[in-house]
Formats: sequence, C-alpha cells, structure tokens
Amino acid sequence: MRIMISADMEGATGVTWPDDVEPGTAAWERMRRFLTGDVNACVSGLFAGGATEVLVNEAHCTQRNVLIEELDDRATLLTGRHKPLGMMHGVQDADGVVMLGYHTGAGEEGVLAHTYLGMGLVGFRIDGEDADEGRMNALVAAEHGVPVLLVTGDDLTCAAAARWAPGARTAAVKQAVSRYAAVCLPPARSAALIEAEARAAAAAAGAAGRPAAAPAQHHYEVTFHATHQAAAVEAVPTVERTGPRTIAYTAPTATDGARTFKVCTTVAASSAEEHYG
Repeated sequence: MRIMISADMEGATGVTWPDDVEPGTAAWERMRRFLTGDVNACVSGLFAGGATEVLVNEAHCTQRNVLIEELDDRATLLTGRHKPLGMMHGVQDADGVVMLGYHTGAGEEGVLAHTYLGMGLVGFRIDGEDADEGRMNALVAAEHGVPVLLVTGDDLTCAAAARWAPGARTAAVKQAVSRYAAVCLPPARSAALIEAEARAAAAAAGAAGRPAAAPAQHHYEVTFHATHQAAAVEAVPTVERTGPRTIAYTAPTATDGARTFKVCTTVAASSAEEHYG
C-alpha cells in the first residue's frame, strides 16, 4: 500500500505567523523542525497501519522545507518546485493520500487562511461551492481513484475537510483564535495525535481498497482583491471575466482545473503593485 503525503506548512504544529512559513526567516528555520516532526509522526503511523511505501511531497512555497536529515528513513522525499501535478504529484501512483499541514481558504476564518496567494485572492469556488486548496486537491485525487485518508491542520481546516473529504480522518494540532493566533499542542502531543490517526487511516484504507477513478468536468470561479488582477488574468486562454474582480473557467478534468488555477494566480501575483496591490 503506497501512500503519498502532501505536506503544506501553514497547518503544521506551532505555526501561526507569516514569518513562520516564509523561507529564509529565523522563524521558518525553527518551524521546519516542527513540520518535519509532524511528517515523521504521520510516516510512523502509516507504516504501523499497513503502508509499505510512503512518499512525502513538499507542497509549501519553494517546496524545500522538510529537513531530510531528520526524515524517517523509511520514507522518500519529493522536494523542489515545478512538478507536473504540483502539490499532488505522486498521487497518480498512490493508494491513498494524506494532506498534512493544510489550512483554510482565502476569505475564511483560520490560521494563515489563504488560497495559493497570501494576498490578492479573496474568494474561490468550484462547482458553485466555496473551495480551498484541500477541496481542489481532493478532486485531483478522486480523478485518479485515490482516497484522502487523513487531513491535519487547525480545527477549522479539519471541519472544512469533512465537506470535501468526508471519509478522511483528521488531526487538529491547534485551535484557531485568529488568522495569526492559535492554541497549539506541544510537538510531542501533536506527534502522538497524528501518529494515531495515521495508523487508523492506513488500516481502514487497507481494508476498504481504492475507489473507482472519477474524472469529471468542473467549473471554477476566482475573485481577486482588485479589478486589475481580474483584467490581467482574463488574458489566460479559456478564462472569462464575469465581474469587476471575478474570473471563471470550466476545465475538462480536475487536473486541468488545478493547472489553470495555478496559471491564473501566477498572472494575478505578477500584476500586483508594491503599495496598491
């Protein structure tokens, strides 16, 4: 049983502040160890629950955050950027996926809530429902017939996961107080919680087997902070402007939808000005 861990960072143990996840800061250097601890706890639980292979796909920012020298040596690490399936690369060969260190979406309550862009994107919907990175990535997993086994992050992320991955287990390592504050479990307690949930998730997955692949067309809507961002993104093929700050597109598959979303957010970010956004 091959499991892929998509490891983001905003939802990791102890993380509450932008500097905690900004590569190159002293706070990021410190929090890398906590992220690696969460990953190791998950790896340990997955193997205890019956996994035979675990691939950790770095999914945050530069995608070079996990300390490989401290990684459980039973796992392998996919590190670095520009992967064909991005945050979900490796799911195509997996029997189950864990979304570790995830967070709520732009415009929502939750620790470091955002969707791809730290600023600029204020609303995201898929097929008419409010969406975040987790929902978008869960659709990619479903397209490959891969179930989401476990989601870790703050309590609001775990609550959101119940809507887009109702069969997944959850591990809340902190309770959100605001976008930049949380009541956090110490690393030892986080590790115990994640390990227990990962063990149970892997055991259940082994008994249930994989669901059928579910490729499908999806409709995406993105609302930006300012009108000029929507105007810039309108240049992306297949995208239409549906409001002053909103664009929309329909993709034939969830993978195409996620790729187009990445292009849209990259263009929107490049159109932002230093002081006016």
